Amino acid sequence: MKSSLRIAVAEDESVMQRYLQETLTNLGHQVSMAGTGKDLIDKCKAEKPELVITDIRLPDMNGLDATAAVYQDAPVPIVVISAFHDTDLVERAERDHVLAYLVKPIKQQDLEPAISIAMSRFKEFNGMREEADSLRQALEDRKIIERAKGLLMKRAGLDEPEAFRRLQKLARDKNQKLVEIAHMIVTAEEAYQAAR
Repeated sequence: MKSSLRIAVAEDESVMQRYLQETLTNLGHQVSMAGTGKDLIDKCKAEKPELVITDIRLPDMNGLDATAAVYQDAPVPIVVISAFHDTDLVERAERDHVLAYLVKPIKQQDLEPAISIAMSRFKEFNGMREEADSLRQALEDRKIIERAKGLLMKRAGLDEPEAFRRLQKLARDKNQKLVEIAHMIVTAEEAYQAAR
């Protein structure tokens, strides 16, 4: 069985609102309807949906502007529905984190795979973003450890392997991470230099 999602939908046409509400509910999702871009932004802040579906043409603002504001507040997969499919809109949708673009009239057999693909792609992107963040942090940690090792080499006249062993021993003895010990050494050196 597919999992139920909390979906925020922005659509100003009442017939389309009813259709989306009914179709998404029949697919097992919890639906929160918005009639304007501002309403969508407010609902997303309050309800933290797992997916956003929006029309591009809303009475108060472009749906892409609304989803950009939503995405900036809390990244979420976005599916756009529109009667318009000109190249500029499609290109902007690609830039604005839209994961599926459906052209009206839409049917349940269009909506279901679009939701599935959007959720899957979003999960992939999140995984890649977390991996990139982890790699970035590892690089920052490595830099501070190398700096601390260099300071030990300079101050205590140690070679590189011995300086690294000393860092490891300090970390074990203090029951702290290597990078925390490295930060302390670098901070102490900066304090020493500032006091001179």
